[in-house]
Amino acid sequence: MSNTTDVIMNQFIIYLLVFIRMTSLFIISPIFGRQNMPSYLKIGLALFTTFIIAPLLGNVVIKYTSFIDFTQIIFKELFVGVIIGYVSYMVFSALFVAGQIIDTQIGFGMINVLDPQSNIQVPLIGNFLYILATLIFIYADGHHILFSAIAKSYNIVPINSLFFTKEMINNLIGIFTETFLMAVKIAFPVIAAVLISEVALGILARTVPQMNVFMVGMPLRIVMGLLVLLIILPGFSKTLDYLFDSLFAFIGIIIQSMIEG
Repeated sequence: MSNTTDVIMNQFIIYLLVFIRMTSLFIISPIFGRQNMPSYLKIGLALFTTFIIAPLLGNVVIKYTSFIDFTQIIFKELFVGVIIGYVSYMVFSALFVAGQIIDTQIGFGMINVLDPQSNIQVPLIGNFLYILATLIFIYADGHHILFSAIAKSYNIVPINSLFFTKEMINNLIGIFTETFLMAVKIAFPVIAAVLISEVALGILARTVPQMNVFMVGMPLRIVMGLLVLLIILPGFSKTLDYLFDSLFAFIGIIIQSMIEG
């Protein structure tokens, strides 16, 4: 009877720890972590994925000697999901940064909208790019790959195997740097177009001093920025392909660096 009880209790703990890792992913991931997404839906998805993944782990025995040890195991599983979700959210945040750069360049810097996910104001163009990327991400079944990544994480980082290594910290810093560079690359066509228009206005101001450059400059920047954005938008899917490929590559890198040695 005691062995049966131990087996049942061990299985319950395994399901609980898998549920914690799944839930932590849904807290911060770019799609499922939105605050306007009902909590019961997040919990339901976490339970659904738990009942799929937990039986695939095989005969895992969770060993702990005290309540403190068990608490440490819980926090390790929590951090695994949070780190994976944070990396995915960081890549999507590149679109917000790119939108902020574009808004600043074309004169929309003071126009912000409320983001329901973080309850903060976000740039207008950035919110548009983010929503567009999210729709394409779901249409391309990117969320399935996200589920697959968290499921395959157990092959590399089993339960109670997380280590906060120096390599993981360096990878997080490197991913942060790379996402900022992505944002600059996305906004670069608009930056170049606005810069060219500013140079042209400067030459025009020296040629025709009577012309009020400040009155002409603001609408010209808006028109140039939106026109360039309209031109590059058809090819935005290729940019998103690169963004999504980088997302899954970053998740693989950060999972690999979670184990010691």
